[in-house]
Amino acid sequence: MSDQISAVDERLPLPRLSALGLQHVLVMYAGAVAVPLIVGRALKLPPEQVAMLISADLFAGGLVTLLQAWGAPGVGIRLPVMMGVTFAAVGPMIAIGTNPELGLLAIYGSVMVSGLFGVLIAPFVSRLLPLFPPVVTGTIITVIGISLMRVGVNWAAGGIGNPNFGSPLYLGMALFVLVVILAVTKWGKGFVANIAVLIGIVVGCAVAALLGQMHFAKVAAAPWFGIITPFQFGMPVFDIGAIVTMCLVMIVVMIESTGMFLALGEMTGTKVDPARLTKGLRADGLGTFIGGVFNTFPYTSFSQNVGLVGVTGVRSRWVAVAGGFIMLALGLMPKLSALVESVPQFVLGGAGLCMFGMVAATGIRILADVDFKVQRNNLLIVAISIGFGMIPLVAPKFFEHMPKAISPLLESGILLASIVAVILNAFFNGLKGEAEALAEATAAGEAAEHV
Repeated sequence: MSDQISAVDERLPLPRLSALGLQHVLVMYAGAVAVPLIVGRALKLPPEQVAMLISADLFAGGLVTLLQAWGAPGVGIRLPVMMGVTFAAVGPMIAIGTNPELGLLAIYGSVMVSGLFGVLIAPFVSRLLPLFPPVVTGTIITVIGISLMRVGVNWAAGGIGNPNFGSPLYLGMALFVLVVILAVTKWGKGFVANIAVLIGIVVGCAVAALLGQMHFAKVAAAPWFGIITPFQFGMPVFDIGAIVTMCLVMIVVMIESTGMFLALGEMTGTKVDPARLTKGLRADGLGTFIGGVFNTFPYTSFSQNVGLVGVTGVRSRWVAVAGGFIMLALGLMPKLSALVESVPQFVLGGAGLCMFGMVAATGIRILADVDFKVQRNNLLIVAISIGFGMIPLVAPKFFEHMPKAISPLLESGILLASIVAVILNAFFNGLKGEAEALAEATAAGEAAEHV
């Protein structure tokens, strides 16, 4: 055990450390830049501002990764964890941002407050675990994936508002990107297979450029170096409804992080005791606050990077630290962000169908370990919770006459599913002990990490 623990703190030679850190960044890159792309385009921000969101996301992600893996007094799990913006917050943030009375600045205000909320509740999250057994977390993550799928489908057709929406060219290119991803996944080996999504996007961009569908004028105009400063969009707006909504998201994110941390502890042979878990969750909260300050969104540990630790067998947290520095550097390169922003939506659509489907598949895999035979009421929990989660997707005007103050909550299928799943689970199954809940969270984290 002592050898395994020392491996977590092992300082590798710089060339190997840099290569392994870059690998972690490449594995998470497509997912990391997806959220600012989704939110920025949903809010109809100009390309320059979407590019700025991407830069801010990478820069803040690097800072938060350093906070988590390198650590600071009382903060950081000090394990090989890479931090990126969580998909769980996308639906609620779009609902807040597209509300004409709130907008982007209200997103940042709610993100900052939810981050501070996360710091405060970090020591108590393990006590909340009985509310979030695998039947609840699996359902929530499944609904997240299904909700995001709408974004991927619209991307594949060219993006909402595109006069050629649904063009055969767009659909064909999205399918081509998806086929490339599937081919690389099937026949690629090791690291190449791990970055199949990124390869699919790059190949799709190359073909789109040859067809005259990708333009580089804004890339050429963007500077090579730029500083990310706080509050570049203006001072945040604090709305109570948006804040409550994002705090609920923060609880879900921290429960998911708990499972990831416990699973990573098992993989690295490191005991994740309550004190260490609290430090890791505190970094989630503080990182989310930093995200709000630097014009980006809530942060969590990326499951694909946890999986990469298992694939490579490299347990050193300094690999994640190297990855954090690489993300910082990428965040200071506006030209790179402009290049990412210029990727056609139909190219992203092919990758989005895969990425968002994998989120749903993660939830399904967690649900696969739930007891549906003896505890048959678990079927009802999943069925009704997913049903509520689908309401905003299939009937956007369902809650049209409800009070406006709670519209961000009611317009988020993810939060509706979360609340219903927690209530139904407590009603049918009661609440388990903290030790049993910790064991279930570990198993759920391992299931998610292997998808």
